[in-house]
Amino acid sequence: DVQLQASGGGLVRTGGSLRLSCAASGFTLDDYAIGWFRQAPGKEREGVSCISTSDGMTYIADSGKGRFTISSDNAKSTVYLRMNSLKPEDTAVYYCAAIPYYRLGYSLGSCGTTYDYWGQGTLVTVSS
Repeated sequence: DVQLQASGGGLVRTGGSLRLSCAASGFTLDDYAIGWFRQAPGKEREGVSCISTSDGMTYIADSGKGRFTISSDNAKSTVYLRMNSLKPEDTAVYYCAAIPYYRLGYSLGSCGTTYDYWGQGTLVTVSS
């Protein structure tokens, strides 16, 4: 079974950093695109960043450009989201999700496509 386990959230002050991890199991990472999404209270879910490890393509939404970095360790079947210079508006539950890369036509787009498999979410709280 495809499983995704997100971790690494927590409480951090404005300007701080966190690294989120998404541990994947039950599938080959190279065959999938992995995305990070977030949902703040009262807001819609939004795509933050996504990656395809097979071709090295990555995407960072405007909200994270210059501050967030997505990476992967295929040996560990883990995708990371490094978040620097955190702001209160980054406060949200962060989810990682996966979709077979061919379903995206081998193009990440803007991480806006509904992904097939979802992890349980990890809470990031940025205090002002």
